[in-house]
Amino acid sequence: MPSTTLDSDPRIDLSVVVPVYRGAPFLHELHRRLVATLEPLVGRFEIVLVEDGSPDESWSIIEDLARQDARVRGVALSRNFGQHHAITAGLRHARGQWIVVMDGDLQDPPEELPKLWAKAQEGHDCVLARRARRADASSKRLSSWLFYRVFNYLADLNYRYDGTVANFSIVSRRVADALNSMGEAVRFYGGFLMWMGFSKAYVDVRHVRRRGSESSYTFFKLMKLAINIILAHSNKPLRLCVYAGLLLSTLAFVGGVVHVVRVLVRGSPVMGWTSLIVSVWFSTGAIILVLGMIGLYIDRIFTEVKHRPLYIVRKTTFDE
Repeated sequence: MPSTTLDSDPRIDLSVVVPVYRGAPFLHELHRRLVATLEPLVGRFEIVLVEDGSPDESWSIIEDLARQDARVRGVALSRNFGQHHAITAGLRHARGQWIVVMDGDLQDPPEELPKLWAKAQEGHDCVLARRARRADASSKRLSSWLFYRVFNYLADLNYRYDGTVANFSIVSRRVADALNSMGEAVRFYGGFLMWMGFSKAYVDVRHVRRRGSESSYTFFKLMKLAINIILAHSNKPLRLCVYAGLLLSTLAFVGGVVHVVRVLVRGSPVMGWTSLIVSVWFSTGAIILVLGMIGLYIDRIFTEVKHRPLYIVRKTTFDE
């Protein structure tokens, strides 16, 4: 897929981009509530539904919605590329002068969208929805808190990512075009918005409990995403390895000096094997850790230099 944006349409005021994965139970209600919210809000709008290799009947529902409502534009990816890649596909197919990005599970109610629209009209290029009170289970909130604590420490970005802010947002056409020009293989929609530095504002929105199935983002998927993002945005893990190596070298030097002094003062004692084996194991583990970290960064370089498309479109409900 080329990295360019499809031509925007000045007649379309607002595009709503929704990545869809296991979204079949929500799509009809999502469409109904979006239409009811958007019709009195803007003149012309479109709803871009990006099916991200979903194993359920999401795509057939999207096709039905597109046949019933010409304002629905469906994009089916060839496989599951991940939520942030699906958002990228949606942004590149969105034609509106303003673009809303939101999840399709209705945890961020479509009825909150006018708050973002009103704030954007005050002159902000980007408005982010802040979940004032998360309606997730305690375990989900705890894992999310740990995720963002580790992420903010290791990513070493020039901003602190707010864990109460998710994908629900509205951006101007120029922000979407700037984001579409970024070709990194590792995608992080919220992080890109922060990095670009356009005028931002926040609004508090309601957050409701997810109905039916659990989120596809497990703790381990979040950790994998965090590792990929950290490696793509920061070299802090490598610097921490250097600091750890300096600390170990310093401790070894001090230990050597202490040992020499003890030998000169008390003579050479018979040394046991325990301390030797422990030090060998520890040193070996530290070396493997550093080599593994370097290998992860080399893997990131390898991924980027292949210049593979960020996603592949299998079919759409419209002519590209």
